[in-house]
Amino acid sequence: MTLSEEAEARLADVVELQPTKNSELQERWGLESGSEVHQYLENELSEYYYRDDDSLIRATPEAADLVDVKPGVEGGDGETVIRVPELQRRVFEVLAGPDERSQSVVSVLQDLREEYGIDPAVDEVRSALQSLKRKGVVEVEYRSVPTFRRAAPREDVRIEAQSGG
Repeated sequence: MTLSEEAEARLADVVELQPTKNSELQERWGLESGSEVHQYLENELSEYYYRDDDSLIRATPEAADLVDVKPGVEGGDGETVIRVPELQRRVFEVLAGPDERSQSVVSVLQDLREEYGIDPAVDEVRSALQSLKRKGVVEVEYRSVPTFRRAAPREDVRIEAQSGG
């Protein structure tokens, strides 16, 4: 199956962002709905992606070879490497460590403001935390509100910001 330039670029996004959801691809691709993402995946990339047991979108090994992009999450040699948008990288940096008290979304937002001088929407911070959770580097603890902390020490995970993210 020969892919168009657009399809190849979008497949590279799937490889980079995996595991991912329709909403993340919708935002990256500038589409109107998750349904449009699903249609595109089915019509253009059906041979190169699948949904895992949690219904998250993942690229096939062939897809990663085809686009020559490193997967979103890599492990080995005691270090996990994930590629994420810049906001997710910053969220991970300010987030409480595995042995510290977990933080609420608002607490993380306040730390982002203080550390980086940025003011993302609360929903953007929540989405970043959930995405990092799906990638296995953040864990959630439920108290009166969901709170988050890193699942591993900062030095065991290298977070790289993606280009264009």
